[in-house]
Amino acid sequence: MRVLYVDDDRVNSVLFEETCRYAEGVEVQTAGSGEEALAVVADWTPELLVIDLNLPDTNGLDLLPALRQALAAPDLPAFLCTADETHEVAEQANLAGYSGRWVKPVDLNVVLAKLTHCRSAGKAAAA
Repeated sequence: MRVLYVDDDRVNSVLFEETCRYAEGVEVQTAGSGEEALAVVADWTPELLVIDLNLPDTNGLDLLPALRQALAAPDLPAFLCTADETHEVAEQANLAGYSGRWVKPVDLNVVLAKLTHCRSAGKAAAA
């Protein structure tokens, strides 16, 4: 499964990449901004998006539809990753079309479980 992780904090990106090493069959690309994320998807197609809420050039709520449009994949699964743990952010993420939300610092077991679930769902859909 191919995952695009978008976060301007390099430490978070490295932590996510290392976490994915424990999830068999996961390939990760990272981007530090919305512009970088759009450049990545110009020649690489992810099967899952994980996007930080606060980015230097945009926010995760606006970036999700732009990435889905660039990929021509309106139903591409996506998780919002944020330190903002409020009801308002959860509601905005839901309205923006996110599959779920991970609150930083993320629980690595939750991330691994969701990656495994998404990978399994993708295999079932392809069969």
